Amino acid sequence: MHAAVVVFPGSNCDRDVALAVARATGRPPAMVWHGDTDLPRADLIVLPGGFSYGDYLRCGAMAAHSPVMRAVVERVKAGARVLGICNGFQILTEARLLPGALLRNASRKFVCRPVSLRVETTNGEFTRAYAPGETIRLPVAHGEGNYTADPETLARLEGEGRVVFRYVDGTNPNGSVNDIAGIMDATGRVMGLMPHPERASEAIHGSTDGARMFEGLVEALA
Repeated sequence: MHAAVVVFPGSNCDRDVALAVARATGRPPAMVWHGDTDLPRADLIVLPGGFSYGDYLRCGAMAAHSPVMRAVVERVKAGARVLGICNGFQILTEARLLPGALLRNASRKFVCRPVSLRVETTNGEFTRAYAPGETIRLPVAHGEGNYTADPETLARLEGEGRVVFRYVDGTNPNGSVNDIAGIMDATGRVMGLMPHPERASEAIHGSTDGARMFEGLVEALA
C-alpha cells in the first residue's frame, strides 16, 4: 500500500502519523506540502492533526482551500482512501468531503486526555481490524471537536451506519452531538475522527489500539 501525508503550515502530528503508517505498510509515506498541486501515487491520503494556518478563521477553513486539496478531492473521486485526524477531520468538513462541522468544545477549554470509544461499525475498511461494539482507548487533543450537524444529516449518518466511533463511559470531551467521535462518507472511503490513532500505535504509548486501524487498512487494500 502506498500512502501520502499532507503537511500544512501548523501541522504537528504529520511525523507521528507517518511513523504509524510506515510501521503498518513497511515503507515511509510520501510527505506532501500543502502548496503542491499534485499528489504522488497513494492508496491512502492522511490529513494529520495540528493547527493548520494557526486555526485562523475556523479550524481547517483555510487549509480546505490549499492547492493540494483540489488534488485530494480528485483522488477521492478516483477511489483513494482519505483519513482525517483531529485537524484533518476539521479540514474534511470544511472541504465538504464530510458533512457537519466541528465547533468549540462545550467546556470552552482545550482537552487533552485518553478517551474510551465504541467501534460502531466494521463495515468500512478503516475499522475492519476491530470487533463490532468493541471499546478502545485513544487520546484526544483539541479545542474544537464538538461535532454537530442538522437533524436531517444526523438521521442520515445514523441510519446509514456512517457513525464509525462514539465516545462512551461518560468520556465525551467536547459535547459532540450523539457522542460522535468519527464518521465516514457515503462511499466508506473517507473517514474523519477527532481522537488520535497514531498516538496509540506502539507499546510505549501505553496503548496499541490505534495501530490496528492502519494495519486493517493495509490488509484491506493489499
